[in-house]
Amino acid sequence: MFEKPIVMLDFETTGLSPAMGDRITEVAALRIVGGRIVDRYVSLVNCGVRVPYFITQLTGITQSMVNSAPSSIAVMPELLRFIGTDALAAHNASFDLKFLLAESERVGMIPAHERLICSLKLSRRIFPGLPSYKLGTLASTLGIPFSGTAHRAEADAEVSANLLIHIAEHLGRTYRLSSIDPSLFECLNKISAIKVPDYLHRQIAPAGA
Repeated sequence: MFEKPIVMLDFETTGLSPAMGDRITEVAALRIVGGRIVDRYVSLVNCGVRVPYFITQLTGITQSMVNSAPSSIAVMPELLRFIGTDALAAHNASFDLKFLLAESERVGMIPAHERLICSLKLSRRIFPGLPSYKLGTLASTLGIPFSGTAHRAEADAEVSANLLIHIAEHLGRTYRLSSIDPSLFECLNKISAIKVPDYLHRQIAPAGA
């Protein structure tokens, strides 16, 4: 299905902005090869900061869980090695990317992923007009099982990965594609939803004819 591997990333964090001092508390990275998840890196993270009460209420991640977790200095090199040069994806990718960059900078490293794909933007372009593109609601609307606990990194990354696979299957059926290069998803992220069908017919259908 996918011509090259894609790593789906999800962070849980203490807030919305690393520029305001927010840090990661949990990470999950799932590698998709072909059309299935084949490998994963999952860890809680001790970043040495307080976990706000509302974050514990939202995610279930407590201060004691973070205190006993590996430090970010240990986790980030492992995470970056896991991602390597594969394409990187996330649901609302700009959020996860800013934390990835900030945490990587703290350990003196630079991410090497080949490209960035946002499954949120992609869903808006491939399935326009849905009532919501929040991950849980979107999964329910599209019939994608959501196992585990919402707002935990592994569960969110897994459903996001299955969403990406679902989108690829949809494009495969609709446009008779036997495989998809991750660069196609990156291109679709950059154009408006109304232009997507014409773009795919012009760029993809002729090549498969």
